[in-house]
Amino acid sequence: MCRSIKTLRPPYATEVTDADVRAAALQYVRKISGFRAPAAHNQEAFDRAVAEIAHATQHLLDHLEIRGQAAS
Repeated sequence: MCRSIKTLRPPYATEVTDADVRAAALQYVRKISGFRAPAAHNQEAFDRAVAEIAHATQHLLDHLEIRGQAAS
């Protein structure tokens, strides 16, 4: 679906920054909404979705277990 979103869990990524997580969330929201840059009247909803997806992504990464070890 979003080929430009890179895998953010070990062993594919060793150090994942907040910027990496936000970039993945932004790509996802762009793909789902069909907007690269939303109109002003949609900006708040767009930004909120990016923040919520980034939060959920970080939560997922923080709680994944990779081969029996915590991913953090």
